[in-house]
Amino acid sequence: MAEKSVSMQKDLQVLERFLGLPVGSTSEVFEIFSELPNTIVRGESPEKFLYIEGSRKNKVLLVAHADTVWTIKKNGDIIDTRKEIIREGMFIRNESGPLGVDDRAGCAIVWLLKDLGHSLLITDGEEVGRIGSDFLVHQNKDIFDRINNIHQFIIEFDRRNGNDFKCYKNAGTEEFRKYLSEKTNYTEPDTVGFTDIVTLCSKLCGVNLSIGFYNEHSEDDYINIEEWLRTLNLCRNWLSEENLPRFELK
Repeated sequence: MAEKSVSMQKDLQVLERFLGLPVGSTSEVFEIFSELPNTIVRGESPEKFLYIEGSRKNKVLLVAHADTVWTIKKNGDIIDTRKEIIREGMFIRNESGPLGVDDRAGCAIVWLLKDLGHSLLITDGEEVGRIGSDFLVHQNKDIFDRINNIHQFIIEFDRRNGNDFKCYKNAGTEEFRKYLSEKTNYTEPDTVGFTDIVTLCSKLCGVNLSIGFYNEHSEDDYINIEEWLRTLNLCRNWLSEENLPRFELK
């Protein structure tokens, strides 16, 4: 029990590290991931991505985006990015403005899953029309082809609420959705909207998972720690399986 508590505190330290980064820029997120070996970084913000190819045989691509809606300049000025992060029970918020949960909480999960042998992708410009993933698809064909040819499926961590999954209109088959329901016990509320997987999925199925954030894109955004940990640990167990199936779009 004590070991579990220590492990949870280490996870929350990583979460708070990412949530503590300035919401008005993405460079700090890319600097953290650039410390890892075999990192490929291409482009300039917001037309930018970072890719690390996994080492295991049955690889999944794990995705999050470095930008927040607050990286957009308002009236020519970047907003005040000071943070006074507080933890109230199972919630984390910023008393002095936006926390940037969307998608710094997703970046934290990708970081915590980095040692499972799967591939990692951090994009920029998702909030302003998937600019980074569009740059990858149209100007980096070598990476785009590898994403769709050597992975089993794609998971993005960029979804509000605590128990949703979304494949949107073009990123999943009925077979893949059934598999997701069985593995996660999450449900798909609808297929509207978009995130990077809508751009990245060409041959391959992809899903966006809930990671427990709320009120995204507002100065009252916050994260439910229990829900964030649930998705993190669910994926730790699921993605440690030896024989993960491949799901292709049909």
